[in-house]
Amino acid sequence: MEKYLNTPIKELITKFPEVGNILQDYNIGCVPCALGSCLLKDIVAIHNLPEEQELELMYGIEKAIYPQKNVKKPVLKNAAKKETPQEIKYSPPIKRLVDEHALIKKWIGMMPAVIENIDLESDSSRQLILDGLDFIRFYADKFHHAKEEEILFEYTDKNLDIIKTMLADHETARGHVRAVLEAMEKRDKNAIIEHLVAYKELLCEHIKKEDEILYPWIDRGLSVTQVGELFTKFNEAEEKLDKEVIEKCKKFAQELEQRIQELKLETPRHIGMAGVSLPVKKEEVK
Repeated sequence: MEKYLNTPIKELITKFPEVGNILQDYNIGCVPCALGSCLLKDIVAIHNLPEEQELELMYGIEKAIYPQKNVKKPVLKNAAKKETPQEIKYSPPIKRLVDEHALIKKWIGMMPAVIENIDLESDSSRQLILDGLDFIRFYADKFHHAKEEEILFEYTDKNLDIIKTMLADHETARGHVRAVLEAMEKRDKNAIIEHLVAYKELLCEHIKKEDEILYPWIDRGLSVTQVGELFTKFNEAEEKLDKEVIEKCKKFAQELEQRIQELKLETPRHIGMAGVSLPVKKEEVK
């Protein structure tokens, strides 16, 4: 079993598909992970399962790998319940990152409505997408991801696969943003939708992994002194940024729902007397 503890999880799941099912039973989402290069032993350690759940998990995995072997079942004091984890408590600097995720989730949660109402002939529709991309570039990336990459991850081993996965997600996300900008210039609606959807799916999973797995794991390893250092460094990093831009990003998220509702009021466009395409409000249509 020792060699499998040091095997990349994707390789292990490919060879023994039942291992993926077992991990999912314990809310360990390795199956959909894009990289899957984390070692089995690291995954178990990072998820910090209660002792009896960990014993039962490893028993199930060993049975899946060695179905013909008489694997000794662990003696459990209480039945290991696969229950929903209790509310996670974060240190103040980590809680700040989680709160920033809430604002990012508000935008990606509204993306389907934005996509549904895309009209590249509408100034308001195009501007909404451009403002959303600015929000991603300045708030999600320069404000939030930068604190992770330049500060938080310095308190971990950057060679760990989970950190490499997070960094790879950041780069993939940036690629989708660049692709949407390029598609906007070309008025390529299909490409815009494709990359907005891909960004949404990526960030939803990325944030979940950070909030539920990575952040708690990092938090457990921080000393009281390091928590204070982290808090100070976050403050210093934010002081260097343009506060007006960050406030504009927050305002975008707060007004997003209203702007989408205004978009929905627009009907198919008509051509004005000067041959200019004009938006028509429903209340203007008689």
